[in-house]
Amino acid sequence: MADEDLSDLDLSGWRFERCDVRRTRFCSAKLYQTVFRGCRGAFANFSGASFSEGAIQGGDFNNSILRGAQMDSVTLRGCKLSGADLSGARTMGLTMEEVLLVSARLPGFSFRKETLTRIDFSGADLRSCDFRGARFDSSSLRDAALDGSRFEGADLRGADLGGVQLVNAGLFAGAIISRDQATQLLSKLGLKVL
Repeated sequence: MADEDLSDLDLSGWRFERCDVRRTRFCSAKLYQTVFRGCRGAFANFSGASFSEGAIQGGDFNNSILRGAQMDSVTLRGCKLSGADLSGARTMGLTMEEVLLVSARLPGFSFRKETLTRIDFSGADLRSCDFRGARFDSSSLRDAALDGSRFEGADLRGADLGGVQLVNAGLFAGAIISRDQATQLLSKLGLKVL
C-alpha cells in the first residue's frame, strides 16, 4: 500500500493494522474514527484530512505531514512522529502518551491543562504553544523552540529542560520547577544554589 494516493476518499472507520503506508497520500481524506495500529507511515501526507476521533497507536509516522488536518479527539499513543509537520492542525481533546515528536513542527498548539506523559519534544518547533496548567511527566523540552509559548501554572518538574537558555527563562514565569531544574538554569549564569 506504500506510495498510494488515497486523497479525498472516505475511509471513515477503517482500521489499518501493521500496514505499510509510507509516502501514501491521505490529503483531504475523511478519516473519522480511523485507526492506524503498528503501521509504517513515514512521509505519509495527511494534509487537510478530517481525522477526528481517530488514532495512531504504535508505529512509525516519522516525517509525516498533518498540516491543516482536523484532529479533534485524536489519540496518539506509543508512536514515532519525529520530524512530523503538524502546522495549522486543528485539535481539541488531543490525547498523547509516549510519543516521539523530536524536531516536529507544532507551532501554536494548545496543550492547556493536558498531562503530557513520556512525550519527547526535543528540538521541536513549539513556538506560541499554550502549556498553561499542563503537567509534564517524564517528558522532554530539550532544545525546543519555545518563543511566545505560555507556561503559567504548568508543572514542569517532570520535564527535561536541558538546552533552555536563560533568555527564555521568562517564558516559565508562573510555572512550577524542581530545585534541580532551578539549579540547572541558574548554573548557566555562573550561580550556585546551595
